[in-house]
Amino acid sequence: MNDDTTAFAQPWDAPDDVRITGVRAIATAPEGIPLLVVKVTTSDDGLYGLGCATYTQRWRAVASYVEDHLARLVIGRYPGDIEDLVRLARFSGYWREGPVGNNAISGLDQALWDIAGKRAGRPVHELLGGKVRAAADTYLHAGGASIEETLDQAERLREAGLRHIRLQVGQPGRGTYGAPPTAEITEASAPYPGGWRVSEYLKRTPELFAAARERLGEEIELLHDVHSRLSPKQAIVLARALEPYRLFFLEDVIAPEHWDRLPEVRAASPVPIAVGELTTSVTDAARLVLGGGVDFIRSHVSDLGGLTAARKIAAAAELVGVRTAWHAPGDTSPIGAAANVALDVTSPAFGIQEGHVYGEPVHDVFPGTLRIENGWLRPNEAPGWGIDLDESAAARHPAGLAGHDAWAARVRGLDGGLIAP
Repeated sequence: MNDDTTAFAQPWDAPDDVRITGVRAIATAPEGIPLLVVKVTTSDDGLYGLGCATYTQRWRAVASYVEDHLARLVIGRYPGDIEDLVRLARFSGYWREGPVGNNAISGLDQALWDIAGKRAGRPVHELLGGKVRAAADTYLHAGGASIEETLDQAERLREAGLRHIRLQVGQPGRGTYGAPPTAEITEASAPYPGGWRVSEYLKRTPELFAAARERLGEEIELLHDVHSRLSPKQAIVLARALEPYRLFFLEDVIAPEHWDRLPEVRAASPVPIAVGELTTSVTDAARLVLGGGVDFIRSHVSDLGGLTAARKIAAAAELVGVRTAWHAPGDTSPIGAAANVALDVTSPAFGIQEGHVYGEPVHDVFPGTLRIENGWLRPNEAPGWGIDLDESAAARHPAGLAGHDAWAARVRGLDGGLIAP
């Protein structure tokens, strides 16, 4: 096979002699959730960049993609040619898109932006055009086995300064999402007694929000994640049932296989619709934004291919009145969270930012990790992302396989049939 590495040489004159010298994938799990970060080193001693490549469920495949395939494409190149380098990484695989390849590309992309900021001596958000707001309003999750437990958590978040709170409540069955299941057995005589039942979900969720409005009042913005489990008609039924409780948004109401039905769901829904967590390409996200089916775009930035891809989606969203609400739970690394906030404070299309309170072990591994203060996330003002990676600390938290596979294998209906999680 032809392996002519001269094909990957610098294709035009560069403004200086700084070159990429190494590309590595580093896995760590300081909270038990596998995180993957790409480190790009350069010929300028001490100059390197970090990028998020976290696809928790298949992180080893991403690591191999980075080190066995992408590294040889970019070593020797000028790190400032970010657009060309990520396009090369995307097109060279021929069959493009998907979470493995795009997370690998995201790690490269965000690391190059980090390098660009460090070379300029400025934070990445300034390289994107500067701030249009000082900070990003943020939401966190409250989810208990009962309505009372969920609302107890929500009250604590409100006391901590949160103005937006996502509510989930448990129900019988192992398939409950975002909250622990109740102790009840759905139906003991069923073929799969631990199964999840959509009728119970459609009954219990409006009860949760009725109780929330009574207890939390009208000032708190409330959100809910369906996690793609409903049919289009069921999604409309739920949205209409939730109308009295004035949700900020209702998330991922139908599975991605049925996204062509989103315009009809949105047209019939009295509450805003947020979709996109399962987008695995910039093209997927663009179709959602431009297709009239969403009020908020919820993509996981590294699944799109990184900052370079996501800023194009934010620009498209601005033009058509869609707002951003980037995905960012605990399986987003602190580097990925910083990229989200850079987009948030530079885009007029910003709507809300999902947040995660990282534990102290994460701060030890990633010095400079952003902290939520009174419900706000502010970007670092240090050059690049303003976040480092302590590789010795990272090694003390080795990453194993994610627990998602075992959970997903048990998300079944009463008849035992798998339900998309």
